[in-house]
Amino acid sequence: MSGKDELTLCKEGISTWQNAFNQQDAAGCAQQYREDAVMEARPFGVFKGRKAIQEFWQGIIDQGYADVDYTDVKWEASEQGGYLLSSSWTMNKAYGVVHSEHWVIDNDGKARLENDVFEIQGER
Repeated sequence: MSGKDELTLCKEGISTWQNAFNQQDAAGCAQQYREDAVMEARPFGVFKGRKAIQEFWQGIIDQGYADVDYTDVKWEASEQGGYLLSSSWTMNKAYGVVHSEHWVIDNDGKARLENDVFEIQGER
């Protein structure tokens, strides 16, 4: 590993995901998930694996959603390793909460999402 601590790597992971989304890059978003990740996007459903997750984000981007921002971000160490992120979020057309993003260090030394549970609570 590069000498960076696990939490720093996890924070870099979410920053990379956010930048990819804001650049309308669904493939870049999907790369921040482990190959076998599970994402629950309420109320849309559960998406398993990087390919399905990329298709979900591409659909969101294609509908004109952009400019995601996280507020009230909280990080806590997970008993299963890695870190859990929770926060509120806003986009140009919607807002909601991240109930839990489980960030872990992947085989290549980068932090990736193993599990992601978020909810859209309304439109803007």
